Amino acid sequence: MPHDAVHHGHNHSSPSSKSSGGCCGAGTVPPTSVQATDGLSFHVSGLDCAEEVSILNRVVGPEVGGADYLAFDVINARMTIIDGGKSVTADTIIKLVATTGMTAKPWNAEDATADQAKHLQTQKRFTALSGGFWAAGFIYHIIETGVGGAIGLFAGHGEVEMPIEETGLFAIAILFGVWLVAPKAWSSARRLSPDMNLLMVVAVIGAIGLGEFFEAATVAFFFSLSLYLESWSVGRARNAVAALLDLAPPTARVIYDDGSEADVPAAAVSIGAQFIVRGGDRIPLDGEVVSGAGAVDQAPITGESALVPKEAGDDVYAGTINGEGTLTIRATKSASDTVLSKIIRMVGDAHSRRAEVEQWVTKFARIYTPVVMVLAVLIAVAPPLLAGGDWGFWFYNALVLLVIACPCALVISTPVSIVAALAASARNGVLIKGGAYVEAPGKTTALAMDKTGTITMGEPEVAAVYPIGDTSEQNLLMRAASLEARSSHPLARAILSRANLDGLSYSAAANTRTVPGRGLEGEMKGQAIWLGSDRFAEEKGFGSVIPSDLRDRIEGAGNTLVVVGDDTGVSGVLELRDRIRPDAKAVVARLHAQGVQKIVMLTGDNAATARAVAAEVGIDEVRAELLPEDKVTAIEELVAQYDTVAMIGDGVNDAPAMARAHYGIAMGAVGSDAAIETADIALMTDDIAKVPWLIGHSRRTMSIIKQNIGLSLATKSVFVVATAFGMASMWGAIAADVGVSLIVVANALRLLKSRGEPGALR
Repeated sequence: MPHDAVHHGHNHSSPSSKSSGGCCGAGTVPPTSVQATDGLSFHVSGLDCAEEVSILNRVVGPEVGGADYLAFDVINARMTIIDGGKSVTADTIIKLVATTGMTAKPWNAEDATADQAKHLQTQKRFTALSGGFWAAGFIYHIIETGVGGAIGLFAGHGEVEMPIEETGLFAIAILFGVWLVAPKAWSSARRLSPDMNLLMVVAVIGAIGLGEFFEAATVAFFFSLSLYLESWSVGRARNAVAALLDLAPPTARVIYDDGSEADVPAAAVSIGAQFIVRGGDRIPLDGEVVSGAGAVDQAPITGESALVPKEAGDDVYAGTINGEGTLTIRATKSASDTVLSKIIRMVGDAHSRRAEVEQWVTKFARIYTPVVMVLAVLIAVAPPLLAGGDWGFWFYNALVLLVIACPCALVISTPVSIVAALAASARNGVLIKGGAYVEAPGKTTALAMDKTGTITMGEPEVAAVYPIGDTSEQNLLMRAASLEARSSHPLARAILSRANLDGLSYSAAANTRTVPGRGLEGEMKGQAIWLGSDRFAEEKGFGSVIPSDLRDRIEGAGNTLVVVGDDTGVSGVLELRDRIRPDAKAVVARLHAQGVQKIVMLTGDNAATARAVAAEVGIDEVRAELLPEDKVTAIEELVAQYDTVAMIGDGVNDAPAMARAHYGIAMGAVGSDAAIETADIALMTDDIAKVPWLIGHSRRTMSIIKQNIGLSLATKSVFVVATAFGMASMWGAIAADVGVSLIVVANALRLLKSRGEPGALR
């Protein structure tokens, strides 16, 4: 199986790439004197969405040389100083972050996980308290005024009288609702840079000013609830990635030199140490089977549904499951360097390379919020000044606009979808290296692929057996298998595989010897036999025995001709060819059905072989006998003609072409460190059926994102128009906003359930 795919670093985002999530507040962090060097990271409590990313870029960016020297991992609330910026101390960074209403401290993965859990718990507690006091106030009102009075709360605009006790309950609900938001809102106001936190706080203060304590409490509670839901949804996406970490057991059963055994933390097992994995147990580390045999479930890493047989000499991977038998394994990688650990790191970091739609949403929200503030001012003052409208009524409508205009649902819809899509693809054996590469496959219009190891298995097979004279097919194969019985050459494996498949019984030939560049000679039952190329047959004086039409047809198809004979002449001919993947034709047909306009084979093999393979699987165009630079030229021609071009390859010689394509897919990434580290998308098995799955997954993700954006904008548009005509209420606006937030979060999280289809796509 080819595992030498390597890739490149093209089309990646700038260092300032960032993502988004929810919004919240924080506590205090003691000062530290740690020096901020290049690459230093901070855990920022309160970094939950694109609003905070924008704030930190404006506040911290100038101190480190510009926003391009900041990178954000919103899913893990992490901010990193990129190489090349100004030198600045950690104390300075921490103080700057504190001015935004957030807090920062030097990054520590374990502490960050605990801090995130604590932060979410704090949000939950304050939201619950706000909701509890809001409900208490509402129940008090029902007791005092009856159901009719309760309905009046939703219909009135400041006319409803409230006893001091009820007002106090709603006031406490307001206090808990805005407690975590107020520091950020104050920071936003001081910088004259309005964000959604400021929008909500202004709306709450305005409602209090109008005597609308019920509506102010409703806004405060539901806004707090929406922020908690955002943080929870981001946490769900983060947990989907973190769940990968649980695949590998924390300990390994290590065998010592004296034969004793002990359970040792996987992180403490050194390379070269041997450990035991019993049937049904998960494998803790990457390694090589030393003894034992069994079938391993590799689905957690590769997405394969079938068990994979393993015996001495085979590689196994951390997180996979030993189905039967006991395996003794030699560790080949440390716990931090396994394929699984690399997948976890890469999926965790992938969202930093954002999709175009995600960048658009962030830019839109950045322009949208100030525009809404201006529009709210116009609604508050224009009708009274120009048409003699009631100041209180139109001020109230301006507050309603601020509430409905909050871009929460719009901001969270995309990043949660992207991270959920990344996690789902990883669970299906497709490692996508960033949001940009979630979006790209769905737009694919042209696809170039290598032949060997991509369309074909990279392993020869016996395509046909042609006995000559009185020799039978069985006898011809037995002679060939006897000569090849002790050989590990790929052609030998193909011959032996065919002999075993036909149920033939054979033994190794005696006195075998290799004739360099020609073939093999040996003895079977005292008779001298040989096999090799047609040139070998000619040298023995039997070249004319091979039918010329058979020779021309085999060579014309680009296949390999193996002649078998003895001292008396030629016994027959074997035709060997590179094995075409069983599902290659169906995959190519499906790619065409998905709208991929052009599928091109780029190969260094001879033209006859390439054309034969292409014709069998339905590929549109063949370019053969190419050097690596010729493949690059071919890709450049495709890029000039088609909007989105992908290149699929499995070897070092494919890397330049993959780099020139809009995105590259590496085949068979398991075992190939270079492919996992550098490819835009890596298939964790040599299964091209994952490519149409990838395209479908990309389109489903983008469809969900567009649904979320469309729903958010449509809802807001309806309320903006209603507000302009004085027909909307504040409680209705906040209920609609929270409702939309709930819908987009639930819609985005559906992607976590995305699975490979049975059969061809598994």
